[in-house]
Amino acid sequence: MIEVKKAGEVHITPVKDLTACDSTAQMIEKARKDGVVTAFDRAATMKPCPIGADSACCKHCFMGPCRLNPNDPYGKVGVCGATVDTIQARNFGRTVCAGTAAHVDHGMVMLELFRQVALGNIPEYSIQDAEKLHEVAAELGIATEGRENKDIALDLAEVLERTYTQLDGEIPFAKRVPDKTLETWRKAGIVPRGAMREIMELMHRTTMGVDQDYLNLIKQISRTALVDGWGGSMVATEISDILFGTPKPVQADVNMGVLKERQVNIIIHGHEPNLFDSMLASVIDPALVAKAKAAGAEGINLVGMCCSGLEMMNRRGVPHAGSFMSTEAVLVTGAVDAMAVDVQCIKQGLASVADCYGTKFITTNSRAKIEGALHIEFDEHDPRFCTDLIVEKAIERFQNRKHPVVIPPRVDAGVHGFSHEYINYMLGGIFRGSYQPLNDNIINGRIRGVAGVVGCTSARTKQDFSHVELTKELIKNNVLVLVSGCAQIAMAKAGLCTPEAAHFCGQGLKEVCEAVGMPPVLGLGACIDNSRILTAASEMVRTGGLGQSLADLPVAGCAPEFMSEKAIAIGQYFVASGVFTVFGVTFPTMEKTKFHELLFKGLEEQGMGKWGFAKDPHEMARLMIEHIDKKRQALGLDKGRERVLMDMAERRALETA
Repeated sequence: MIEVKKAGEVHITPVKDLTACDSTAQMIEKARKDGVVTAFDRAATMKPCPIGADSACCKHCFMGPCRLNPNDPYGKVGVCGATVDTIQARNFGRTVCAGTAAHVDHGMVMLELFRQVALGNIPEYSIQDAEKLHEVAAELGIATEGRENKDIALDLAEVLERTYTQLDGEIPFAKRVPDKTLETWRKAGIVPRGAMREIMELMHRTTMGVDQDYLNLIKQISRTALVDGWGGSMVATEISDILFGTPKPVQADVNMGVLKERQVNIIIHGHEPNLFDSMLASVIDPALVAKAKAAGAEGINLVGMCCSGLEMMNRRGVPHAGSFMSTEAVLVTGAVDAMAVDVQCIKQGLASVADCYGTKFITTNSRAKIEGALHIEFDEHDPRFCTDLIVEKAIERFQNRKHPVVIPPRVDAGVHGFSHEYINYMLGGIFRGSYQPLNDNIINGRIRGVAGVVGCTSARTKQDFSHVELTKELIKNNVLVLVSGCAQIAMAKAGLCTPEAAHFCGQGLKEVCEAVGMPPVLGLGACIDNSRILTAASEMVRTGGLGQSLADLPVAGCAPEFMSEKAIAIGQYFVASGVFTVFGVTFPTMEKTKFHELLFKGLEEQGMGKWGFAKDPHEMARLMIEHIDKKRQALGLDKGRERVLMDMAERRALETA
């Protein structure tokens, strides 16, 4: 990063302090030599507002902005009389609302695509996992015996549509929530009804002059977050699995070395899997391959980035070039002939960096155009019009490359694609698929607990460092790690997504990993696939022996390098579900205020989870392990005990110490 000292004096921060990724570091150095500015350097010249960072600023009407003093939060109030707790709650609520809207909109798009495929209106796609279609339908009370997949799919689409449009009642996937957790939600009045209603109500209640009691606001904030995790995100994950296939372990390569100098390189970056799926067909089209070879290329190389890249890496083994903070750096290689994007986590700065290297930068979604980008609309009814044209634009750029190509050589192999369904199979086989071996090994102490390490990378911290250091500390202490989003790419680059990574583990977890043949870090997919963690945690409760609710489980979550509003929404739906959730980098509340105490303590006293915060990854690990140990103690698992095989009734009857 660049630190501005005074007028005319600039200090360039060493690259080693910006990223733990060797490939990204190499490209930052090259960008600086080329005179190209990336987010890493822009961050240093853009100092965050300390008042806004602490959520002590209110812009909810035009009598302000009203700025309170973070050092004396109760020293004054806003023009309207709003207290610091009201201001923080409203700001936090709108962040949750925006993050939830992003995931909910994604889910609605996937649901409508699913409906159109079932109706036969989009022949380019089909149901790839009929077994999962039947399982999800039966779970929601839809008859499946002797029926056509089309009819089951249409009924499922109708039921799942209630996730978005329902005005009263409980969202469909509330059926997955453990009974005691659902009872806690009902008592608190936070069971989601429908996404549109929850988002609309939260936006209204956070408007100036409406809800001005932080204790009341947190209820709607939690209900809105829950309609993300158990609603929009869960629908998106399940529908994507049904349409494009449920992930199962596949080996895939990660890092910038997946680019090929003598091939036409195309990167897909965004979040929705349909664009990427259609690209898979275009890049192997014989006519387009022949056109690429006629231009002097050896072939066409399709590569993913960010979450849509994770979708296809986990399902198809498509190579992945890097996470959010590497999306500009990868263009500096000069090897990327086209980068096509859809929605979410796409930096506007990509357009100018792409222009510096002659890369075709292409937007494809009507909801996400970028000034300076070429727009080619993606239409699911005729997807190849867009994807074929992207390939043609990339070939054109390859033929006219004007910049030297410098590709960092590093490639890191890993095993990815651990869906809930595969974990169930992996632990018990086809006929005995169950989470029982996981629960048994938590009970007998070989596995201390389970942690979710998820989320973004950020220009405000050293890229990948916290993800990797935190995870190494967790697995060393026998904590099994589930990972999703950009964190998964950090783990893959660090070699933690291979069975051989068991040597990083404590003895107990090492034994389990070696017995099963699995990595100690299980990659689940995109950030929207955090819903898989909710499903897995619910299955742990149902299997028995680890308490009655999600809040009883010896589990914890962390987003060490978060940057997005979506991350706050994810964090809040985990907290409301009962999970201790630690964030790094920064947190949008002030310590020693009532709203902060509610998030970091009060919600847990209501039977939910709580928030935590730390900047150092080892401190994050300490907080998470202490929480896991506290839950083990409450379950009576802190005492040494022999492995005992219990039936289901005994497991459910296990009493806390």
